[in-house]
Amino acid sequence: MVIVSACFLGVNCRYNGISETNKWVEEWTKNGMAVAICPEVLGGLPIPRPPCEIQRMENHKIRIMDQCGDEQTSAFLIGAQKTLEIAKIIDAKAAILKERSPSCGFGKVYDGSFSKRLIIGNGLTADLLSQNGIEIFNENQEVAFKAFYKKITAK
Repeated sequence: MVIVSACFLGVNCRYNGISETNKWVEEWTKNGMAVAICPEVLGGLPIPRPPCEIQRMENHKIRIMDQCGDEQTSAFLIGAQKTLEIAKIIDAKAAILKERSPSCGFGKVYDGSFSKRLIIGNGLTADLLSQNGIEIFNENQEVAFKAFYKKITAK
């Protein structure tokens, strides 16, 4: 089984209230081997909501702030934990997640300044899933994901 960002499947759950439909992800999920999630909604955030970004603190901790200046870290942590619980229940081996997101981004996320500047880092959900042995892919990694999936299902 695979966890998939719900916004790829036409669910209007992104911060701006729209989806980020992705044709290859949508087509691939027709095999019934995916569960769609939105960690931010699972964490209790509304749709729409102000955009959020991860801010790195001097003590190496992070917090997630929305563009209005309100801290949203706890909602993101709750959503990440609930996503991990779902992943464990379905025995997920991989996740296809929205790049750059403070929840789902993996490898690069926005720097916390709301200036669209990217930095090396992971969203909270992607990081937690990865720490628990789940392979993370984004919407631009179709070939890598399909190769990984073929390898794990060949066993």
